[in-house]
Amino acid sequence: MGWIKNKSEQVVGIEPFHARKRFGQHFLHDPAIIQRIVSAIALEPSDTVVEIGPGLGALTGLLSASSEHLHVVELDCDLAQRLALEFQGRNLHLHVADALDFDFAALASADELLPLRVVGNLPYNISTPLLFHLLAYSHVIRDMHLMFQREVADRIVASPGNRHYGRLSVMTQWHCRAEKLFDVGPGAFVPPPRVTSSMVRLTMRAAPPAPVSDPVTLGRLVAKVFSHRRKTLRNCLRGWLTPAEIVAAGVDPGARPETLDLGQFARLSNQVGAAGCHWAEAKPR
Repeated sequence: MGWIKNKSEQVVGIEPFHARKRFGQHFLHDPAIIQRIVSAIALEPSDTVVEIGPGLGALTGLLSASSEHLHVVELDCDLAQRLALEFQGRNLHLHVADALDFDFAALASADELLPLRVVGNLPYNISTPLLFHLLAYSHVIRDMHLMFQREVADRIVASPGNRHYGRLSVMTQWHCRAEKLFDVGPGAFVPPPRVTSSMVRLTMRAAPPAPVSDPVTLGRLVAKVFSHRRKTLRNCLRGWLTPAEIVAAGVDPGARPETLDLGQFARLSNQVGAAGCHWAEAKPR
């Protein structure tokens, strides 16, 4: 994904650029949507902003005008060269890198300005792993405004009992307060994707919603139970916890994973640690 400047604003000397399928590029070009995103972010000049996948720079220009500290992460070398030419002399730090491997903590430490504000129109083919990568840096991030495929956005913000509620919901909401801001139709992009997109705001929590003894255990537990989402906890936690141990955590062994809230997952995770069981790492859905 990415952003594209209005045709009337193209920079002299820069050749037209065509989106590349291998990077999942769909450039947002609707000025009204772009302005709506900027308004939702509500930047202050002192904010340190990180834009992932700037594309052709339509949003980048507005971010640069609003923030004194703007970093952009772009994998496509040709796009990076265009951005370097267009924004030379501006308050923009260009990182030609894969966001999936990018060390956001090092970026924050280098600026000595915490926390980061992240914005991006994410490629659909990597949006979930990229979100998990970003969540690993929640300690240096204030908030994120990210564009996802609507189906993924619905999973991110889903509540217990909702059909979209799953591993992505639990692990994202463990770190953040999640809010879907608005949907964006295919016509707002060039080339248009086959699906509707959604803008999501993720505001990092100052503290976890419930105490856990080991966050790694929590992640493995959540992955485990949602790999058998229609089974009861009694069945999908067999070998991890006995029904009595599930009850001791204050959870019904007959409940299904999709009905549990964050606090219940935390108590189950702590019970796994207290039981001292040795289990293989669960595979994510």
